[in-house]
Amino acid sequence: MGNREALVDGAKACLLEKGYSRTTARDIATAAGVSLAAIGYHFGSKETLLNEALRALLIDEWATEVAGATAAEGAGAAARAAVRTPQEQFVATWSQIVDSLSSPRLRALWATQFEVLSLSASMPELVSELSKMQGEAREGLAQMFGGVAPDADPEEVQAIGSLLQALLLGVVAQAMLDPETTPTGEQLAQSLRSLADRISPSA
Repeated sequence: MGNREALVDGAKACLLEKGYSRTTARDIATAAGVSLAAIGYHFGSKETLLNEALRALLIDEWATEVAGATAAEGAGAAARAAVRTPQEQFVATWSQIVDSLSSPRLRALWATQFEVLSLSASMPELVSELSKMQGEAREGLAQMFGGVAPDADPEEVQAIGSLLQALLLGVVAQAMLDPETTPTGEQLAQSLRSLADRISPSA
């Protein structure tokens, strides 16, 4: 592993342990086992490095971590997922996400994400980085929850992904604050059906 990769890994570890605002450049360099100067050489600034690490955690690793946290089912899970209906996929994915919060790593990742959202109001460069992630994140959610067909229109994918993203942040916040009242996948599916019927009743 080169210094650049070591720094990203070190920054990810620091984000999960200390959060965004409390992580120092020295923390990252120590975790990565490289010199402090290497951060400037490879990334230009601590913030650029942290943003790259945050992207890796949220976009590249989150779905894999969620699956790994709850699917001890091996290859059989993939086979069953292939024959799930969209509703079954939606319900199962919500269950996986809520269950995954028992993982200290994933709980720390969500805590960091909420911290970053609160910091963005005073950090324009962070807002810019988060904005760059949105399209990819929404597309990933739309596919993960089974909300779109493989050949769906890109605008539809983004719209559905945006709704799922809003739901996801809210449900995870509820699960972290008050696990006993967190809605299940079945309850969310029913609520969405009821809401759809009210705002767009069939003829």
